[in-house]
Amino acid sequence: MIKVVKFGGSSLASAQQFSKVGDIIRADETRRFVVPSAPGKRNSKDTKVTDMLYSCYALAEQDQEFKTELRKIKERYTSIINGLNLTLSLEDEFKKIEEQFKAKAGSDYAASRGEYLNGIIMANYLGYEFIDAAEVIFFDENGLFDADKTDKVMSARLSKLENAVVPGFYGSAFDGSIKTFSRGGSDITGSIVSKAVKATVYENWTDVSGCLVADPRIVDNAQPIKVITYRELRELSYMGASVLHEDAIFPVRKAGIPINIKNTNDPTAEGTMIVANTCQKSEYTITGIAGKKGFVAVSIDKDMMNSEIGFCRKALSAFEENGISIEHMPSGIDTMTVFVHQEEFEGKEQQVIGAINRECNPDAIELESDLALIAVVGRGMKSTRGTAGRIFSALAHANINVKMIDQGSSELNIIIGVSNADFENAINAIYEIFVLTKI
Repeated sequence: MIKVVKFGGSSLASAQQFSKVGDIIRADETRRFVVPSAPGKRNSKDTKVTDMLYSCYALAEQDQEFKTELRKIKERYTSIINGLNLTLSLEDEFKKIEEQFKAKAGSDYAASRGEYLNGIIMANYLGYEFIDAAEVIFFDENGLFDADKTDKVMSARLSKLENAVVPGFYGSAFDGSIKTFSRGGSDITGSIVSKAVKATVYENWTDVSGCLVADPRIVDNAQPIKVITYRELRELSYMGASVLHEDAIFPVRKAGIPINIKNTNDPTAEGTMIVANTCQKSEYTITGIAGKKGFVAVSIDKDMMNSEIGFCRKALSAFEENGISIEHMPSGIDTMTVFVHQEEFEGKEQQVIGAINRECNPDAIELESDLALIAVVGRGMKSTRGTAGRIFSALAHANINVKMIDQGSSELNIIIGVSNADFENAINAIYEIFVLTKI
């Protein structure tokens, strides 16, 4: 059994947190490969080391003095080293960083040093081998992640080791320079390492005990999700749930490796298992609720629309030629409604309306702004009668007007449109009827 463990910035923000992480790793000998992030915030007023590095490099790029800022970053690491009673010195590493900053090595290089230095400390603390991610993770000439080369090189390198630390967030560009992942950096590295070593499970340790049924900023004491499929997670992530980015999921999903989201500050909690498929039923009919504000509904009316071949294509081309992406498109016999992001649409609304009029000659075009979309997701919905009815009953009881409903053929999710003002109340109403009352 092989486990890859990735720890987020909050889990490694201080010596005290490092100590917790060390206890977690040593408690299970199958936790053989470790992927650390850069130190995060120690408190709400603190600054992440990655942000400190970006600011420091910005000064260097402008040929301004940056030694004071670099010293502050060094002090963050020194406090961790001293707090763990290590005999490690990063003096040479910081000299090299100073030289590279003066040589304007790039913001990717600067940002990556947070994980790189934390990886050195972690390897020293655990007695594990340190592997520079630049030696085993590669990007091609177009700046895209080279999955095949990375998997081949990393598999060969790690197969010879019993334990290793591979810092997250970065790799090596085609020209040999440092390049970072654009999104979900360290999570992606953990996933790549898991695939390379054919891990039994990829443990992603953070400061929450797994995924929650709803956003805890909206729903008080939102319940955790014990098991969720990759498809369900994708639906929730797309609608704003901040769990793992899709790029971080793809390598392990393809390899059939489950992800376990766990809490560094509560290591005995089960967390959430993210799996390809499961026969386990959800504790509730739904698995999760997520949503986003800030949409516009563009409704196009025309008699006999359904008999006019190519009408939808012509209508949608008006959005495409203006560079506006479409979220949802519910339709009727003589009407179709297109939901788009309000920020994207507002500056181009007249161009879009003009194009629709030219291409489609509609009877009317109506706009409704300040709308929110809510996704109710769950594999259990397909086998449960009356799910949509319960949702609308809950919303009607909360005096919330439904602007739109859209259900995919997979019956995995139901999308509901409401006004921005009703967004939070709608999520609470849906949560209450499925989770609190367990109807």
